[in-house]
Amino acid sequence: MIPRGFVLLGLFLVTVVSATQRSYDGFKVYNVQQETQAQADLLFRMAETNHKLDFWFLSKRVGDNATVMVPPEDQERFMASLEKYGLQFTELIHNVESTHEEFTSTATRHASLPAHRNILTSYLRHADINAYLDELASKHSAKVSVHEVGQSHEGRAIKTITINPGKDKVIFLDAGIHAREWIAPATALYVIDQLVKHNFEGDDALSSVSWVILPVVNPDGYEFSHEKDRFWRKTRRPSGNCAGTDGNRNFAFHWGEVGASAQPCSDTYRGEAPFSEPETTIVRDELLKLKGSCKFYLTLHSYGNYMLYPWGWTDELPATWEDLDEVSQAGAAAIKQATGTRYTVGSSTNVLYAAAGGSDDWAFAEAEVPISITMELPGGGNSGFNPPPSKIEKIVKESWVGIRAMAEKVAEKY
Repeated sequence: MIPRGFVLLGLFLVTVVSATQRSYDGFKVYNVQQETQAQADLLFRMAETNHKLDFWFLSKRVGDNATVMVPPEDQERFMASLEKYGLQFTELIHNVESTHEEFTSTATRHASLPAHRNILTSYLRHADINAYLDELASKHSAKVSVHEVGQSHEGRAIKTITINPGKDKVIFLDAGIHAREWIAPATALYVIDQLVKHNFEGDDALSSVSWVILPVVNPDGYEFSHEKDRFWRKTRRPSGNCAGTDGNRNFAFHWGEVGASAQPCSDTYRGEAPFSEPETTIVRDELLKLKGSCKFYLTLHSYGNYMLYPWGWTDELPATWEDLDEVSQAGAAAIKQATGTRYTVGSSTNVLYAAAGGSDDWAFAEAEVPISITMELPGGGNSGFNPPPSKIEKIVKESWVGIRAMAEKVAEKY
């Protein structure tokens, strides 16, 4: 049965835009300068105590600017608090709702195109992504296999694609653990496209590894962010009076510690227990199957232009941090050389903020993957989590340059 909200066009399910999408009319986004550690600490307290403030970007480092979306009823009080403590700020987006217009018009223009013609020009829906994976497996059966590795809370099929199977070394890449970060699955699809369509015979490093890619970890949240709330971040399984868990706080390594909320309504809610979510359990199980052979775990997020490695729960560094840094720096250097875009490299806690229970820490510590990196992709300029469809091609092609460089470095080292 075709789910409500979809229409069948050719071989692909195409989503009809919901009329009940949450409105962000009157919401504003502010850019806030944090010039002292006390100011940075104040912004973190705001983020922890007021769930209506949606911090799109927040760093512990003095000199970084925070980006926060504020609902109309909180704007006067928010600005008064900033002025009270001497924080300088500017209005970045006057009306968030206006940034959604290009998404709606682009979705309408491309609705009848098959998915393989869309990956550079639109954000595919989950059903389209799965259909695309199946199409690749059918057309390239000698090189590609697709597996349903489980189902989400709402019953959506979660699939992985394996490319160049049978090698001793494996790279596992996932994306979309945070629902609103649409550019991450888009990048994963472009990586898949490049790996499937090119044989890399002249590249001994890339031809020597198998890739396992899970393009959408959190399909329930991803679909909800398309249909109901563009800025939805979590999964959708109910907990208490609210829905959803932050999947990147739900892994069983220092679970529930710093940077993870115990409040179900928080965007950083850790969940009722480690691996309480079927989606994070799937990632766990797939990585454990690859224990010993998986040499590189890469998880794609947005936004901020960061290559982050363990630890996320402490500012101490792991014993092999130089190996992690070497691979991360290779990716950042390749992107800078190709396009001039700069990435900041370092451990999660030291260059961004502490957040325990993340997938990268767990993969490194428990699944024993020697190189584990979170890649925070570019955002949409002043639109933050809304890189317009016109920017997809630039971002995914640039990101592939860095991902390829890191993969080659890992293949050479291991």
